[in-house]
Amino acid sequence: MCWSATADLVAGAGIAAAGVASVALAARRPRDLPLAALPLLLGAHQIVEAVVWHHDGGSGPATLAWAVIALPLLALWVPAAVLCAAPRGPRRRLLLPLAVGVATAAALAHALATRTVTAEIRGHTVGYSLGLPHPELTVLGYLVATIGSLLLSGDRGLVLFGVLVTAGAAVSFTLWRQEYISTWCASAAVCSVVLTLWVGRRRPSSPRP
Repeated sequence: MCWSATADLVAGAGIAAAGVASVALAARRPRDLPLAALPLLLGAHQIVEAVVWHHDGGSGPATLAWAVIALPLLALWVPAAVLCAAPRGPRRRLLLPLAVGVATAAALAHALATRTVTAEIRGHTVGYSLGLPHPELTVLGYLVATIGSLLLSGDRGLVLFGVLVTAGAAVSFTLWRQEYISTWCASAAVCSVVLTLWVGRRRPSSPRP
C-alpha cells in the first residue's frame, strides 16, 4: 500500500476484522464463505506488506508470500468464490473467468517458482518486480478472472464490488504505473469491506416463532 508500514498494518488489521465479521455472518450460507473470507485474506495481505516495509523490500519470505497471495492465489480464489456464491442462472457463463483464472494462476505460480520476485521501497509506495513472460497476456487473464467474474456474477452487490475494484485499478495505473500491483491490491482490500454488507443482506432470516 502507499505511505508506510504503519498504514499497511492498521489498514490490514481493520480490513481483516471486517473479514472476520463477514465469515461469521456467512456461517449459515456455506456457499458464500469463500467470498465472505476475501476481506480477511486481503487484510492479512496488507499485514504481510507491512513486513515487506519493515525489511526495506528485498526478496525475502515476506515478499514471496505477498506475491503468492496477490498473483496466483487471488487469480484463482476470486472467480471460484464468485461461481460458488452466484445464483443458478449466471453459473454457466462464470465458467469462462474461472477457466481463465486457472490458466493465469498456473502461469503465475510457475513464474514464482522459477524466478525471483523482488520488492523495492519507492518513496511512499512499494514496487514489485517479477519479470513475467508475456506480461500483457497475463494481466489480461488476471483481469478477466477477477474483475470479469464479479461483473458477470448477476448479483448487484458483487457487480458493485467489481465496479469499485475496476475504478481502483484505473486510478492505480494512472497515478502509480510502476507500483500498480501494490496500490491496486491496497485499494481492492479497502473496497472488499463492502462484502461485509453484501453478506449481511444475504444472511437467511431467522424462522418466526
